[in-house]
Amino acid sequence: MGFLDRFFRKETPRQSARERLQLVLIHDRADISPDTMERIRKDLIKVINNYMVINEEGIEMDLERDGRSVALVASIPVIEVKRKHPRKRDK
Repeated sequence: MGFLDRFFRKETPRQSARERLQLVLIHDRADISPDTMERIRKDLIKVINNYMVINEEGIEMDLERDGRSVALVASIPVIEVKRKHPRKRDK
């Protein structure tokens, strides 16, 4: 399922339930706990905040299955791109 497909297709309750079940199975197979997903979310926010102003409340993260592989898909609303990036400390 593509990213844009979510917005343009009409889902029956049966399809919705099936997708939720698939998501649960993907999480189980990928062995990623809700706690780990939350830590990933926080780490992504921390890194992206170095370069962009984002709407943290609007972030959506999901695991999607494509055949035998699993992908982490994130939708992160960008408010503004920061033009000055933080400098790395001199070593």
